[in-house]
Amino acid sequence: MRRFLLSFSLCLLLGTLPVQAEQPTVENVQLTLPPAVYAVPESEVSLYFQNIVLYEPASDLQFKVTCDVGEKKPGRWIFEPDADDVGDYPLTLSVQDKTGNEIVSAKTVVHVAPRDAGAGQDLRLLIIGDSLTQASHYPNQIHTLSARPENPSITMLGTHQPSNALPEVVHEGYGGWTWHSFLSRYIPADKSDGTYRTKSSPFLKLNEEGKPTLDVQYFIDEHADGVAPDVVIFKLGINDAFRVNAADPDAQIDVILSRADQLVDEFKKVTPNAKLGICLTTPGNGREEAFEANYKDKYPRRGWKQIQHRLVQRYIEHFDGRESENISLIPTELNLDILDGYPHNNAVHPNKVGYEQIGTTIYAWLKYELAQSPSPAE
Repeated sequence: MRRFLLSFSLCLLLGTLPVQAEQPTVENVQLTLPPAVYAVPESEVSLYFQNIVLYEPASDLQFKVTCDVGEKKPGRWIFEPDADDVGDYPLTLSVQDKTGNEIVSAKTVVHVAPRDAGAGQDLRLLIIGDSLTQASHYPNQIHTLSARPENPSITMLGTHQPSNALPEVVHEGYGGWTWHSFLSRYIPADKSDGTYRTKSSPFLKLNEEGKPTLDVQYFIDEHADGVAPDVVIFKLGINDAFRVNAADPDAQIDVILSRADQLVDEFKKVTPNAKLGICLTTPGNGREEAFEANYKDKYPRRGWKQIQHRLVQRYIEHFDGRESENISLIPTELNLDILDGYPHNNAVHPNKVGYEQIGTTIYAWLKYELAQSPSPAE
């Protein structure tokens, strides 16, 4: 007994007593589902439970999925449709505590596009992003899946072709870039060393006064043979938001959305028929050790989880319901395994598995958009 009291007193002194997990509530669970999930035959899609709630660990919660397709497995709902599954399927997800009492629920819809959506068409695709795009693995996956039978013939547009990119894959993805980078980054030619590190935004042109201005038509004329893209995908937000105050991120997210609007609106003006897809920001590595390896204790994993979750919520609030403007959301935050899809030593850059999951999500969205609009933009 004396030894127990001594140990207990030492734990109090050192602050090492086990901490009881916070009781889950609507406010700290913050269940967040995108308006739609996309799938296509012969490609697997998952909804990872930890990616849709702020509460951790998600294993302390119970998740009930009600949907006519797919199945629940540990940590996720998974679905690999067949050709006969084409259609729309309402999905309701209920979050419960350990005793089975419902805390909160939300709904979305699973769209399964036909495998032959867009077959025989010519499609021009532009991807705009940061280091996850520069890595080129998810653009490679989009190209690989699109090369399967019963697909459109895709031409990728862009001025950047990193060493990891397939011969047919180009894009506008650069490590460290933000929405603001594409609006304002200008480096005079005599100051550039010819690499992406000293590259100006490809969407800027010097005006008559010699000042860089946003000009998407200039990009199309100079780098796309004067022919507009049919689809533009934006995967930005990590660098914009990574260093904001995790406890109160909304003011800075307001700025991020304002900058996003400037770039998206320019594409709307210049390419009014193009489909514009906004990727929901991907979650980081589920391991604290990855954040310690990259940032020591400066940027903990939990802080980025809070920021990323709020950024996803704000993207949904801002861009949802704008299909009449040819704008829709791509749920890239759902179908990403934050453990097996990441290396042990990288906080926000997935491994090959994770990148391919991102690419598969975008491909499924693309097939759905093609099924809705059989003819590409003119």
